[in-house]
Amino acid sequence: MLKTLFIASLYLFSSPSLASAELTEQEIRWLKAASPVLAYSKRINLPIDVVVQPNAPAGTVPFAMGFVDGRCKLVLSMRGNPDAESVLKDVPESQHRLLIEAMAAHELGHCWRYAQGAWHQLPAGFTEVGEEFANDKSLLEAAKALRENRREEGYADLVALAWTKQRNPDQYGKVFGWLASVRGHAPQVRTSHDTWAWVKLARDGNVFAATDNPFEDARATWSRGLLEDE
Repeated sequence: MLKTLFIASLYLFSSPSLASAELTEQEIRWLKAASPVLAYSKRINLPIDVVVQPNAPAGTVPFAMGFVDGRCKLVLSMRGNPDAESVLKDVPESQHRLLIEAMAAHELGHCWRYAQGAWHQLPAGFTEVGEEFANDKSLLEAAKALRENRREEGYADLVALAWTKQRNPDQYGKVFGWLASVRGHAPQVRTSHDTWAWVKLARDGNVFAATDNPFEDARATWSRGLLEDE
């Protein structure tokens, strides 16, 4: 179970009265960069709380999304975590805010899927095909979970790109290039973040319509990627 320092309503993070003693300078910087995404989530009534871990293990990702008792939990894992910003290590500092915003939009995509009751569900018209064989049932279950999680990560990556196309269109190429650099290599062992089947389809940001709804914009391209994911 997550031992949390605190859980705060989102309005606190847009309030100038938020006491800096409650958050570290690093956490404030990341939340400020994520503030356009958090403000949007509030506007569309997505139930998101921000959770800060008091002591995160090294290697833990800085942002993660969970779902507890009908609410999404955006978890910051930075305190005690020397690798919290390793994802930005090769990126000019001038682009950090842009990419943190995109990461927050990625997590927003996860929250949307949870809130819609669609987590791990295929879109209408899609079904699982093929058969898998293994003597160990747990291996089959692990393989299924990996496929399901990879699909969700692919969807969230597309939401991040759709968000960028809508909100930061002049910076789209930078965000796509960064995402391609972390998703565009074939891992020796497949992971849930092996999402190149989806990301590559969005090289041209024009695949996303200008609907002001990144979840809907991601839908068609996500469905295309499902046909190419192996």
